[in-house]
Amino acid sequence: MPQFDAGRTLAGKIDKLFEVVRRPDGTRYTNEEVAQACREATGETFSTTYLWQLRTGKRDNPTKRHLEALARFFQVPPSYFFDDEQSAKLAEELALLGALRDAGIRAIALRAVTLSPDGQAVIKDMVDAIARREGDRKSGGKD
Repeated sequence: MPQFDAGRTLAGKIDKLFEVVRRPDGTRYTNEEVAQACREATGETFSTTYLWQLRTGKRDNPTKRHLEALARFFQVPPSYFFDDEQSAKLAEELALLGALRDAGIRAIALRAVTLSPDGQAVIKDMVDAIARREGDRKSGGKD
């Protein structure tokens, strides 16, 4: 599974939520959908352009209510935006959920849960070895 980096910036954290938290059919939410939900939640102005500016770092000082509305929409705690340790922990959980959207990954995970602890350790070792080998290939190393 690729490393999930929530980013250190507010823009990076918001953009990662769009990348990982998806509709039930797997498609991404649009800026307009999220902005509308945030407008409805806060009763305040929250335009599509404003959300785009937050996602791209053009604006980086939203109100507390705007961040709370984003957190509510994406179902994360508001601390996700402020606490880097909390962000990293939650980012790992979101990455796992994102990976489980892939039918192949989900099938492997579901089969692995039925294995003994020793069997799970063997699978983990195999995945680690394959990841190292693929990493070596990408960096120009030997097979």
